[in-house]
Amino acid sequence: MIALKSAREIEVLRRANVIVAEILQELRGRVAPGVTTLELDQLAEELTYKKRAQPAFKGYTMAGRVFPRTLCVSVNDEIVHGIPSGRRLQKGDIVGLDFGVICDGYYGDAAITVGVGEVSEEAARLVRVTEAALGQGIEQLCEGKRLGDLAWAIQSTVESAGFSVVRAFVGHGIGRKLHEEPPVPNYGEPDRGLRLREGMVLAIEPMVTAGGYEVEIKDDGWTAVTKDGSLSAHFEHSVAITKNGPYILSRI
Repeated sequence: MIALKSAREIEVLRRANVIVAEILQELRGRVAPGVTTLELDQLAEELTYKKRAQPAFKGYTMAGRVFPRTLCVSVNDEIVHGIPSGRRLQKGDIVGLDFGVICDGYYGDAAITVGVGEVSEEAARLVRVTEAALGQGIEQLCEGKRLGDLAWAIQSTVESAGFSVVRAFVGHGIGRKLHEEPPVPNYGEPDRGLRLREGMVLAIEPMVTAGGYEVEIKDDGWTAVTKDGSLSAHFEHSVAITKNGPYILSRI
């Protein structure tokens, strides 16, 4: 069942998502050659508690597996759910930072992809197109539209640039739980699917590859990578549907 949010709930969700956005902004500034993904995770956790919130991902259970870190860090061909470790970032890498918190009983969730120093033109274009696709999808979040309108806006933006939309993972509703109904695919047909309503809060998160959309899961049971080894980028915002259109909760 889809839980429509009141104006009060949306403002609490806004507070949670502002914390996420502020911490992601801090992490963006710390991404550099030689930094380990675990150092980024430790900073994210430290900042979360300083802001009187709790990590949303650490301890999250899926299919009997428990995610061990506060931050998901996915590098190059890693799509999502990368587990921070002693891996050192290198110049030319692209790094997906997916982060969430719990504040006053509600969840915030957002993601960015960041280049490490100077990156290749292909990598830079992949990142630009993925972020643009997120923006095109968000524009469709108006009462009376359908999920297919959002999905097609994302898919058409990505595929017109020669890239692929990952299909194994989708966005989701968000509120008192990290993952709520409905699932929000990044591919589909316009004027199809669930009708959008005021009060819905959705995490929109296109995951895009420079090659094919097929994925594999690493032996850790979490990290998803492109099957063909191509680069991947990921952006995400949590967005409320209001009578005035989309309200991006994770933007500052």
